[in-house]
Amino acid sequence: MNEKIRYAMIGGGPGAFIGAVHRIAARMDNLYELVAGCFSSSVEKSLETGKEIGIANDRIYANYQELIEKEKQLPDNQRVQVICIVTPNHVHFAPAKMALENGFHVILDKPITLTLEEAKVLKHLKEQTGKELLLTHTYTGYPMVKEARQQLASKKLGNIRKVYVEYPQGWLSKSVESKQADWRTDPSKSGVAGAMGDIGTHAFNLAEYVTSLQVVKLCADINTVVENRRLDDDGAVLLKFNNGASGVLMASQVAAGEENKVKIRVYGENGGLEWHQEDANSLVLKHLDEPAQILRTGASYLGSFATHNTRVPAGHPEGYLEAFANLYRNFALTILYKNQGREVPKECLDFPGVEEGVRGMAFIETVIASGQSDQKWVELTI
Repeated sequence: MNEKIRYAMIGGGPGAFIGAVHRIAARMDNLYELVAGCFSSSVEKSLETGKEIGIANDRIYANYQELIEKEKQLPDNQRVQVICIVTPNHVHFAPAKMALENGFHVILDKPITLTLEEAKVLKHLKEQTGKELLLTHTYTGYPMVKEARQQLASKKLGNIRKVYVEYPQGWLSKSVESKQADWRTDPSKSGVAGAMGDIGTHAFNLAEYVTSLQVVKLCADINTVVENRRLDDDGAVLLKFNNGASGVLMASQVAAGEENKVKIRVYGENGGLEWHQEDANSLVLKHLDEPAQILRTGASYLGSFATHNTRVPAGHPEGYLEAFANLYRNFALTILYKNQGREVPKECLDFPGVEEGVRGMAFIETVIASGQSDQKWVELTI
C-alpha cells in the first residue's frame, strides 16, 4: 500500500516522555505522515516542537480545539485522518471525544480516560461513528507475546489454571520532582490510581490478552509507600478469570533497582509458558512430562501473528520501539484496507482498542475500591 495516513499529534512537546516514541513508531513502516499538531499548552513550545519536526507553521495550532476545528475544514486530500493524543491522563477524554465526533480516527495513550464513565462514552462514539481507536498497550505488540496467545489458544497446554503477571519499577522509590512524576502522582491529572493506573493496567491488559480470558473479580492490597504521596505506588491483586482460573498481579513503582521488568507466566493442565520483556525474543514453553522448549522470534515454526509482527532476521533483538510500531502498523493497515473496501486480515486487526480501554478503567476503579474495602473480593463489572 503506497498511501500514507496523515496524522496530527496532541502533546509530545519539550520534556514529554512518550511523544517521540510515538513519532518513531509511526515512521518505522512509512505508513504515516505527521502534518499537524498542538504539541504543548504553551504556544511558544508548540511552535518550537513543530518547527523541529518540520511541520508548516499554519498547521501548528494553539490548542486541540483549534486543531480539530481547522483540520476539519480542510479538503479531504489535505486534512489529517488520525489524531494522536500523547498527553497526561486528564487530557485524554476531551480531545478524543471531539476527534471522534468530528470524523477522525484516534490513537491514544493508556489508560484511555480518567474514569470508566468517560471510557464508555468513547466506546459509544467509536461504535456510532465507525471510526477506529488504537490504545497503545505496547507489550501486546511483541512477536513472542502474540505467539504466547496463539499457543494458549491452541489448547496444547490444556485449559488455563493459573496466571502470574508482574510489572515492577523503582523510579518512584523516593520522592521525585519531575514533570513525569508530578502528574503521575497528582489525582487531578492521573485519576484515582497511581501505579495501578500507570503500569498495573499494562499488566492487566497483558494477562487478558495472552490468555484470551477476562477477569471477573479481584481482591487488591493497595499501598502508598512513600510518605506524603497522594496515590498508590505499590500493590498486589488476586484475580479470578471467567474460566475459573486464578491469578496474581503485581505492580510496583517502589521496587528499588528495577526498570521495566514486565513478566508473565501462564500454567495449563499440561504445561505452562513464560515471557520476560528483558529477553523479549524468547518464549519458554514448559511441559509436564517433557523438557522445556525455548521458542525464538523469527523462527519458521511460529504462528501467523508472531510472524506478521516480526521485522528482522532471527537472532537479532526486537524491542520496545518495534513493538510500538507493530501497533501503529496494524492500525494503519486496518484503516487502509477498510478505505479500499477490502477485508482486513485478522493479523492486522490485532491491536488494543476501546474495549481494552473500557476494561482497563474498570480494572482501575475495581482495584481501588477493593483496596479501600473490608470486603476485598469485588466483582469487575462494566
